[in-house]
Amino acid sequence: MNNILVLPMILPVLVGVILVFLRPYIRVQRVLSVLTTMASAAVAAYCLHHIHLNGIMRLDFGDWLPPHGILFVGDSFAMLLVLVACAVSSIILLYAFATTGIETETMFFYPFILFLVAGVNGSFLTGDLFNLFVCFEVMLLASYVLLTLGGRKTQLKEGITYVLINVLASWFFLLGIAYIYGVLGTLNMAHIAVRVAETGQGPLLTLIAIIFLIVFSLKAGLLLYFWLPGSYSAPPTAVAALFGALLTKVGIYALYRMFTLIFIHDPVIYKIIGVLAIVTMVAGCLGAIAYSDIRQIVSYNVIISVGFVLTGLAIATNIAFQGASYYLIHDMISKALLFLLAGTVVYLTGRSKFNEISGLIRNYPLVGWLFFLTMLAIAGIPPFSGFIGKVYIGLGAIETGSYVLLAVSFLSSIGVLYSLLRVFLNSFWGETIISEDDQKPFQKKIGLPLVLLAVLIVGLGIGAELLSPYIQDAADTLADPKQYIRAVIGDDLE
Repeated sequence: MNNILVLPMILPVLVGVILVFLRPYIRVQRVLSVLTTMASAAVAAYCLHHIHLNGIMRLDFGDWLPPHGILFVGDSFAMLLVLVACAVSSIILLYAFATTGIETETMFFYPFILFLVAGVNGSFLTGDLFNLFVCFEVMLLASYVLLTLGGRKTQLKEGITYVLINVLASWFFLLGIAYIYGVLGTLNMAHIAVRVAETGQGPLLTLIAIIFLIVFSLKAGLLLYFWLPGSYSAPPTAVAALFGALLTKVGIYALYRMFTLIFIHDPVIYKIIGVLAIVTMVAGCLGAIAYSDIRQIVSYNVIISVGFVLTGLAIATNIAFQGASYYLIHDMISKALLFLLAGTVVYLTGRSKFNEISGLIRNYPLVGWLFFLTMLAIAGIPPFSGFIGKVYIGLGAIETGSYVLLAVSFLSSIGVLYSLLRVFLNSFWGETIISEDDQKPFQKKIGLPLVLLAVLIVGLGIGAELLSPYIQDAADTLADPKQYIRAVIGDDLE
């Protein structure tokens, strides 16, 4: 039964390899790629419900029992992220069909999207550190290709920075893996947690924890975010949306997994994460307000959300974990929609600065009102999806007396609202700059993925109660690491 756990990773890999040999057949590639992500989403939904009814799932490769073998572990937190990642990727692919040129599509565009999705899903599901590194690298290698595909000067310039930063982060990642294996003699995450609890988190293990904090902060865009705005605004719209929705979430997931399962014995680490989250939110707000380029503003909003989600980790209570789980799901959907809308505006007008655009809502009312809806959702206005997560994280901050985190988190919401409201008022309101003769036709196949993501945003807010049991399971696993340890290695090694 647990063999199904590998499908969200293995399906995209296998189909991606097949698509390499189907390079000339673009329609076949389109159909197979979207069917693969949809099938992966269906498997993830089934596994999520199974976990809710029967507990955490574990798959031991080659029948090697932990802590000796490679394994996948599916708890509610990981499986929720896999489900949303696959669903959002499916919708972004629909947008890519309408906007990506044939020339780009024949350059192995769809295989590398599937490889990226496979790396993301594998990162969420793996139960050992070395395979987390491997899945990270699969994801990153695919992202290197997608970022530079097309070979525009901006893409190549930002691609160099992006590759250098990730190579450096990967080197630190391997350094951390080597140190932790040298100290504890295991790379199984549950087994590491047991060994750390047995030996105590002394200075050496605290140093290792800081190495991993640096690694995953680089990958998530926490404080060390300088590479992110350029890298996320350079590629084609569909790729940028995929990056904004998925890539930073893998780094965030790794931070949550490491610092709720393994390095939980030093409260100073959580204070450091809280400070990093505050600085990231403030810097993200300043960047979002300072720029007039719509794509840069959207990219800085990703940075703000990274800081906000990690306030949940800094607070580290069950209710804060519930809020973080809700908000992560919301953020994957809303950032995908925001990037697609920003790219659509640039495509329709040929301009990227909001002060050069006016009255767009008169020409393209659907795009305008969807942008307004997305802005409200990201700012946390009820009843949209961002509201629930912000309330729960706020309650967690009040519960622990983390009033500085609370204040900065909710002031960042004002920064988000202001930055996006400037775009809306300047670009969509006022007199239109596009005459009827110059107006580009708005294709239904571009509008469909935008509407689907908007429906998810509204549905996640209004139907939050339906998701509540799974969110509660995810928060319980994060708040009580013994559940994860028991599912992986049983009671004998505890």
